[in-house]
Amino acid sequence: MLSQNLLIDPRAVARVIAAARLRPGDLVVEPGAGHGALTLALGRACRRVVAYEIDPVAAGRLAGRTRGEPSIRVVAGDFLGARPPRERFAVVGNIPYHLTAAIVDWCLRAPAISAATLLTQAEYARKRTGGYGRWSLLTVRTWPRFTWRTAGRVPRTAFRPAPSVDSAILRIERRPAPLVPPVALGEYRALVELGFGGRGGSLFASLRARHPAPRLRRAFARAGIPLDTVVAFVHPDQWITLFRELSRI
Repeated sequence: MLSQNLLIDPRAVARVIAAARLRPGDLVVEPGAGHGALTLALGRACRRVVAYEIDPVAAGRLAGRTRGEPSIRVVAGDFLGARPPRERFAVVGNIPYHLTAAIVDWCLRAPAISAATLLTQAEYARKRTGGYGRWSLLTVRTWPRFTWRTAGRVPRTAFRPAPSVDSAILRIERRPAPLVPPVALGEYRALVELGFGGRGGSLFASLRARHPAPRLRRAFARAGIPLDTVVAFVHPDQWITLFRELSRI
């Protein structure tokens, strides 16, 4: 619970559990368990919860509270240093704001993860889900394999100590099948990184460094992207169409 705002509102806990869409047979890994507000609710929702808490004192207290709960195992350690389970699992947690990027990266790299349902700063969630009408590099780069959406806002009053900003429930879910063939994911990421490279002031100008203009015009027309569009305003689904047109997969 070091540097963490603890969740104290039962209504917010219920909203996170609902957003996670857990099944009774699921395995859940929880980062930053704190005092266990989510942990206990997760233990009622699924068969097995592995709750990580880096603060040894808080971890010890939580282990004591959950001693009679066979579905819950408390680990006194750093979630970021943990090996992801080999079996299918989900991540659900109220995470420390300053570790958001690292925890999201851990989730995206875990081969067997089905979804991550995370309480993050509201601004972070909006940036990752197109809430400002703009799309981030991380979202676009991972779009073939993951969907990104928000499942509602959580007021700062739901935490103790209360943070200076509101939070949101961020839901990152692995697609049943990627939108791009696995063998082409590296090529897709290279296209996205070229586009976000910022050369020339528009996506068309950036991609012009490696693709001939006539072919780009046809691809942009198929994707419904005006030629002067700045890269951040291109929807991830348009990126998929653009990639398919340019790679002809």
